[in-house]
Amino acid sequence: MVTLLIGKKGTGKTKKLISLANEAVAASSGNVVVIEKGAKLTYDVTHKARLIDTDQYTINGYDMLYGFISGICAGNYDVTDILVDSTFKIAPEAIAGLESFTKKIQELSETTNTNITLLISADDADIPDSINAVCEKV
Repeated sequence: MVTLLIGKKGTGKTKKLISLANEAVAASSGNVVVIEKGAKLTYDVTHKARLIDTDQYTINGYDMLYGFISGICAGNYDVTDILVDSTFKIAPEAIAGLESFTKKIQELSETTNTNITLLISADDADIPDSINAVCEKV
């Protein structure tokens, strides 16, 4: 399942993502991965979650992010949840590439039985309806 955490800057999305990550760790029988741009969540997310800074791997764009997430799923069969903070900072294409990215991520999520949450800094009205049909919103 793919979940979108949508809202404009300053609406509390990151706090909600931190809460979701900590809840996932408590409920998961496997591993929880939090992908972020810059190491800013180190003290907020429980140490039981795997924090990954995309800057360390020079990930830039939806194709690279998709490949990275696919690699995480391929290399770790027991990953139950992946949460991505600041999706538009990692992928500067923003809304322009979001539709095809969410379709690919949805397929990956179903294939690997992994819950994937994307934090999207945008107005809900700016998100295409086709994405709303594929993804769940929080």
